[in-house]
Amino acid sequence: MLEIVVRTENQERHVRVSAEELAALVRRIGDRRDRFLVIQRIPDLPDVFAQVWREGGGDYTLEHRDAAADRHFQTVTDRPGDVITALTGWARQEDDWDAGADWSLLDMGPARDVPPLGLEADEREVLEKRVREVLVGGYSSRAELAEIAEKYLVGDGRRPVSREQAEALADRMWLERVAEQSGWEGETDPERLTRAFAALQEAGITARENFTCCRNCGGTEIGGEGGPDARGFVYFHTQCTDSAATGHGLMLLYGSSDGSPGSAALIGDEIVAALTATGLSTEWDGDPDRAISVTPLDWRRRLVG
Repeated sequence: MLEIVVRTENQERHVRVSAEELAALVRRIGDRRDRFLVIQRIPDLPDVFAQVWREGGGDYTLEHRDAAADRHFQTVTDRPGDVITALTGWARQEDDWDAGADWSLLDMGPARDVPPLGLEADEREVLEKRVREVLVGGYSSRAELAEIAEKYLVGDGRRPVSREQAEALADRMWLERVAEQSGWEGETDPERLTRAFAALQEAGITARENFTCCRNCGGTEIGGEGGPDARGFVYFHTQCTDSAATGHGLMLLYGSSDGSPGSAALIGDEIVAALTATGLSTEWDGDPDRAISVTPLDWRRRLVG
């Protein structure tokens, strides 16, 4: 799999696609509301991306940005194979991926001047604490972190953080986390959790990570996530993620499709078995009215973006 995320004009998001899947996405673009792809590496890095545009049966306009707005390049071709070769090489970070194309440097205008945050020390501490909590949770993009940073201190007609300042703060903290995770080795506990959830999904139990904002919303919406053959469900919401990110373990909520306590207890048994198989520890007494706690838990979720 290629370590990339591909976003389409029609709001699809493809994570870690194969070279063949990337080629198929390139070949299909051109129709209305499906004219472009934007591609980021994993983890996402500020001002590093590639994109391709095609309208109807016309040429492909391929662009990439190399870590700064003043290093934004473009080429045009009528051959999809050339686009596929270039994007696959870019995704694999091959040294000569851009060879053979006639690239031109685009003028993206002057770099923006972002003023420093005008916050008191206590406000800045509160803001950065919240952004880092969400960042360590590991499910948010840089854009989502910037939105949190921009809105978190809003109140009484006061907006102390501009969009540009919020983006700069989010990018700085994102890069700090990327540097942290570069020293991690092997499979982490959140990756074990994802592997367990994938096994449960395959076994007919709807499994969702970081699903909705709270228990009430999760309980209302989880039923719509499963197919007609789903036997039950398991999920944790964003408040559970926040708890895990701050070292307090993870609470899993679950149930059966028929709503009976006996079936829910059996679903709980399957969940515990799947988690145990990946090396995670749980606390649960078999009571279907009690959540399953995953603890101890070292929450080091690698960023995607």
